[in-house]
Amino acid sequence: MPATLTVETPTGETHELTAEAGAVLRDVLLDADLSPHGRYAERVNCGGRGICATCGVRLAEPPDADHWHDDLADRFGYPRLSCQLQVRDGMQVKLLDKRVWGSRQAGDGTD
Repeated sequence: MPATLTVETPTGETHELTAEAGAVLRDVLLDADLSPHGRYAERVNCGGRGICATCGVRLAEPPDADHWHDDLADRFGYPRLSCQLQVRDGMQVKLLDKRVWGSRQAGDGTD
């Protein structure tokens, strides 16, 4: 079943993508030439295994965490790993301006 998602780049550009619902978000972004990785992690990353934390993105409405990193990300305000997220219809994704990892959002999960 196809799903439509909106992706905002660090420069403010917006892209509408269509992908198979349930597909891995990281793969969908890379296929659309919208890398979730920082410039230093483009070539050196874990390949979607959920261990390097370089493919972090922000979601307007993140799903419940079902991966150890995403649980910690929610708790402490860090980006969610796109390699551990499945595409769902209406998903709103924001790519981050980062060197390697995404930045923590002040006030998220630390109060």
